[in-house]
Amino acid sequence: MNYTNSQLFMFFGLVSLATILTRALPFILFPENKRIPKYIKYLSDVLPYTIIGMLVVYCLKDISFRIHPYALPEIISIAVITILHLWRKNTLLSIGIGSFVYIILIQYVFA
Repeated sequence: MNYTNSQLFMFFGLVSLATILTRALPFILFPENKRIPKYIKYLSDVLPYTIIGMLVVYCLKDISFRIHPYALPEIISIAVITILHLWRKNTLLSIGIGSFVYIILIQYVFA
C-alpha cells in the first residue's frame, strides 16, 4: 500500500505529537510545587514491579518441561539473573548478563 506525502506527514506528525504529549503530560499535571496525589504515588511505587512480573510471565509462558531442552536454558538464565541481582543489586547488569547467557545457551549449548 502506498501513502501520499501528506498522509505520511500527518501520520508522523500525530505520532510525534502523541510522544511529546506523553512525555510532557506528567510535568504539566504535577508541577514541582504541587503535591502528588497518594494514588499516583502508589502507582509509581507498584507499577514497575507489576510490569516486570508481567514480562517474566510473558517470557516464560511457552516453555515446556516435556520437550527438549526441558526449559533448562530458561531455568539457568533465571538462576543467573537472580544470583547476579542478589550479589550486585544492579538491574541492568543482571538482565544484560542473563540475556547474554540465555542467548549463548539456546544458540550453542542446547542447539
